[in-house]
Amino acid sequence: MFERDAIAALVDSRGRLALLVTPNARSERLTIEPDATGTPRLKLWVMVPPEDGKANKAVAALLAKALGLPKSAVTLERGQSSRAKVFHVAR
Repeated sequence: MFERDAIAALVDSRGRLALLVTPNARSERLTIEPDATGTPRLKLWVMVPPEDGKANKAVAALLAKALGLPKSAVTLERGQSSRAKVFHVAR
């Protein structure tokens, strides 16, 4: 897993973290890859299917763990039913 600092560097000054999620994956993991403009973007895979918000909860939990924060510090801000999501990270 990536260092906390590498993930934390992707959080903007307002505490927002944009990422791309793949639910129903074989394993949970995350990577940092450049997007179409070359800007680094977090990509995250979770094993939970995208039903009833379960995948969003799994993403929040995995993000919190990767950042060393409590689950309550990571909340979904935008992208409830989209693969592209924005989470708010309270520090």
